[in-house]
Amino acid sequence: MFDVLEIGVLPQGRRFPPSLRMLVNGEDVVAGAVGDGGRGPLVVEAVPAGGSGLLWATGEARRVVLGEPECSGGCCGFLTVVVQRLGGIVRWSGWEVPSTGDALPEFHFDADRYDAEVRRVGGCSAGDDPGGVAPPRRD
Repeated sequence: MFDVLEIGVLPQGRRFPPSLRMLVNGEDVVAGAVGDGGRGPLVVEAVPAGGSGLLWATGEARRVVLGEPECSGGCCGFLTVVVQRLGGIVRWSGWEVPSTGDALPEFHFDADRYDAEVRRVGGCSAGDDPGGVAPPRRD
């Protein structure tokens, strides 16, 4: 059985431009790892208009930053994961979590559904809530 990815766009806050909230199987993987006041990836980096961003999965494994704690990644470390497409599967593995976060398991997504979710969010404007998974900002 595949894991399920849902992505929401959080509006601009006091400290951060619009960023993404990522739920895997209904759990916010970024907030759980970076803690209160942290943030997920910025919309402009993750799903830029008209181009591929850090969430696009290819056959080449690459490490991407999915979040940072309030104190900044330079202090406590970033939340990173290796994203790779393996045929009909997109795998998130090899997590590195901030010093304040908990270890995360490997996730396997159906590649077609994964691509559709990334495209769906890529079509939203900053601050839109594409599907009701983005609560108010915490910053």
